[in-house]
Amino acid sequence: MRIKTVQAWWVRIPIEAARQHRSDFGQVTTFDAAILRIETNDGLVGWGEGKNAAGSAGSYGALVHMLNHEVGPQLIGRDPADIGVIWEMLYNGVRHDSAARAGHAMPQLARRGMSIAAISAVDIALWDILGKSLGVPVWRLLGGRKLDRMPAYASGGWAPAEAIGEQLKSYIARGGFKALKMRVGAMDGAAHISAARVRAARQTLGPDVELMVDAHGTYTVAEAKRFIHLVNDLDLAWFEEPIIADDKPGMAEVRASGAVPIATGESEATRYAFRDLAVLKAADIFQPDPAFCGGISEAMKIGTIASAFNLRFAPHLWAGAPCFFAGLHVCAASPSSFTVEYSLGANPMIHDLIEETVEARDGMVAIPEKPGLGFTISERFLEAHAQRD
Repeated sequence: MRIKTVQAWWVRIPIEAARQHRSDFGQVTTFDAAILRIETNDGLVGWGEGKNAAGSAGSYGALVHMLNHEVGPQLIGRDPADIGVIWEMLYNGVRHDSAARAGHAMPQLARRGMSIAAISAVDIALWDILGKSLGVPVWRLLGGRKLDRMPAYASGGWAPAEAIGEQLKSYIARGGFKALKMRVGAMDGAAHISAARVRAARQTLGPDVELMVDAHGTYTVAEAKRFIHLVNDLDLAWFEEPIIADDKPGMAEVRASGAVPIATGESEATRYAFRDLAVLKAADIFQPDPAFCGGISEAMKIGTIASAFNLRFAPHLWAGAPCFFAGLHVCAASPSSFTVEYSLGANPMIHDLIEETVEARDGMVAIPEKPGLGFTISERFLEAHAQRD
């Protein structure tokens, strides 16, 4: 079995005005991603996804060009089952042969960011192919499935203080969720405004619903510490991305300033960044995004670091179907995973891009049973929303 074709598209799906929301990313009017298709010479097709932007907004022209014109040609003729070998080849670039012989990484200078986003898309697609070729779901290849359904939390929460409680309560009605996440940070301005919204949410929800907050890395260290002080009595399950990911010592300072668990990692790439977070004691919960951190292969390594440091693992899954399903398989196989992110914002990249129905019931999401990643792309829908490279 050999790789025959590699094709990526910038898929941009409009979001109807009534379902749009506004956050620190601005008004989100489309859902965008780089979607990758790899086909083998015996007709098997694997689907992957790469991201170079958080959330659903972003420009994907450069990433798609990279996949089609730089990464793709390197894959033609290779055995798609060589997933780890291909990962290291793409990461180390022109020195990959030397790195393989020496037994340590010699990465290219542009090893993070867009390069890893491209590797992520390839890696996800190759795992999809391997599972399909063997007739088993990917979680079987990762070591097995610890649960057939994973607990999930509803991810959304942009409403102002007077409406946030009812908005979050509506999420419970839609999927029986017992855990909810809301947005705070720059979208509100001052920390006390965010704190007031969180307090209103807790008062409406009561004490029995887990409540998380996500600042998208928009606070300074001082602001994040002040926010923690203001919400210290609200029993938050975690405070996500309090500050910019580039300031890992600052993240450690925020974590040490209070009792609210710190979750971070959607803006981090590769096991190396998460190793630094663990060593610095900067986080309680790791949140790698499979479409940005290095794919399924790297997400599993990151989950192992979390387990070794007695931390927990909850991948960032505000994404399209290939990334979301990759996250389900990783969570099913990872000993340190405990919850799945389920988007309650408009997400046509999951719900409309594939033939299957993705839903949460009783606050749980089922782990796929079908071979590979377990979904079927609607190629007609993809074609209708693909931007031309």
